[in-house]
Amino acid sequence: MKKLLILITVLAIFSCKTEPKVDYVLLSGKIENPKSDKINISGNDFKHEIAINEDGSFADTLRIENEGYYSFIHGRDRTSLYTQAGDELKVTLDAAKFDETITYEGKDADKNNYIAAKFLANEDFDFQKVYAKEEADFLKTIGDAKTKKEEALTNTKGLSADFVATEKENINYEYLANLARYPNYHPYFAKKTDFKPSETLLDDLKNINYDDAKAFDLYDSYKEIATSHYMKKIYEDSLMTSSIDLVKGLKSQNIKNELATQMAYMLTPSNENSEKLYNALQTISDKDDFQKELTKKYNKIKNLVAGKESPKFDYENHKGGKTKLDDLKGKYVYIDVWATWCGPCLGEIPSLKKVEAEYHDKNIEFVSVSIDTEKAYKAWKEMVTEKELGGVQVIADNAWKSKFVTDYAIEGIPRFILIDPEGKIVNADAPRPSDPKLIALFDELKI
Repeated sequence: MKKLLILITVLAIFSCKTEPKVDYVLLSGKIENPKSDKINISGNDFKHEIAINEDGSFADTLRIENEGYYSFIHGRDRTSLYTQAGDELKVTLDAAKFDETITYEGKDADKNNYIAAKFLANEDFDFQKVYAKEEADFLKTIGDAKTKKEEALTNTKGLSADFVATEKENINYEYLANLARYPNYHPYFAKKTDFKPSETLLDDLKNINYDDAKAFDLYDSYKEIATSHYMKKIYEDSLMTSSIDLVKGLKSQNIKNELATQMAYMLTPSNENSEKLYNALQTISDKDDFQKELTKKYNKIKNLVAGKESPKFDYENHKGGKTKLDDLKGKYVYIDVWATWCGPCLGEIPSLKKVEAEYHDKNIEFVSVSIDTEKAYKAWKEMVTEKELGGVQVIADNAWKSKFVTDYAIEGIPRFILIDPEGKIVNADAPRPSDPKLIALFDELKI
């Protein structure tokens, strides 16, 4: 009998040792009135697309390494999902009433049903109206919202103590993120360009540790706060010396990687410190893919200096036919790369019209290159007509992926380019029409 018990014990131990570890989440469910044919799950360097069947059902495994918050996105709607390896979650919702109908079943369903209720309870948080409020009213509004969330958390039964502690911290970072945005957002929404916050407004942010790797991965609001904190210092450092040293000195590699991604947008033809920035970013980030893409971008930028031959285009003209860049040789060419959905692009239109009118009989052509997608083709055609846009209006053949756009390493719009009568680059990142430096440049060139 004793030998049998020993054998059973050995088999039990062996079985425990060989049982495979569950390193995935089973996510399934059904969406009524779906707005697209897919769902996107993202967070913590994780991205996954789930196909939705014709009947609205879906099922997939998510190879999620870290427990935490993830974004569940369908169409233009999104919610937060809290999950970890080993979970089996079933989601049901009506896309016509996304927040009102989303419910969960299965392991960790209690956490996610709480989060869904939190999202629904805060639907009345009108972003624009809240940030337009005067400081005292704003503080009361976000303070009340924080209290409301904390009370909902406390009153929800069945949540683990660890999750409650995590969510309390999340709620606090959401509050602090609202606070941190106010000095920049209030002048815009309240239309008060001379606004100055009180000296004590940001006191609650004074004790934040901005170098917390765990919080950066776990909380979107902390990630926003920390990234904004460092990017403010980086933009204030015109020589890119102290800011590079600051980022290099951080302990959290995940924060360094994110800042490197943000700083890469500063690698432009007009940045005199591009070489220094490029070399620094190669050491700051430990992501191989990032380093390879950065090198490709840097090599392009090195060929976008004044005097180099400009990349070419041959695009559909709004008036009919096609227009090549070479068709415009003999004149300076000022190019505006834009799109109908781009607010800052539209904001430059009045200034662009003014400059065009002032130089209509000079040796210069004004060309607007739309990078609207094929779906927005009609919107482009209509907007050019309705807004009576002048100059040469063309549309790129493949939006952001168009060769002219990628050759100029364009990652953000509007982008302005000035080319000389021989087809050579004068400035690959020229001043905007609203910038007085543009007219100064035209004067210098005696256009």
